[in-house]
Amino acid sequence: MAVGISDRVAEIIDKIELGDSLETKLRRILKQNIQSRLAEYEMINRRLQQKYQMSLEEFEQNNMLEKLNYSFEAESDYHDWDMAADGIASLRTFGDKLREVGDDC
Repeated sequence: MAVGISDRVAEIIDKIELGDSLETKLRRILKQNIQSRLAEYEMINRRLQQKYQMSLEEFEQNNMLEKLNYSFEAESDYHDWDMAADGIASLRTFGDKLREVGDDC
């Protein structure tokens, strides 16, 4: 699948990224973005594991929302935790796919 980008975007990428080809530069940008977002999601996951002294799976299995009376804080934490877990899984998959394309960046 061929994807086009504007000359202006290509020029900006060329000026801010090192690399031989536009694809190499885009892969590097994607890799950096994935790593950054993964670090953010992993930080959320660790913070909530420490706060509740259990994993997300244990939180769900132990019906902690019910035990915490469905408080706003617990609901909010659960939503953030679930989003982080999904994000971690998705970003790791995207990272693997990116490495399959080439790891020259």
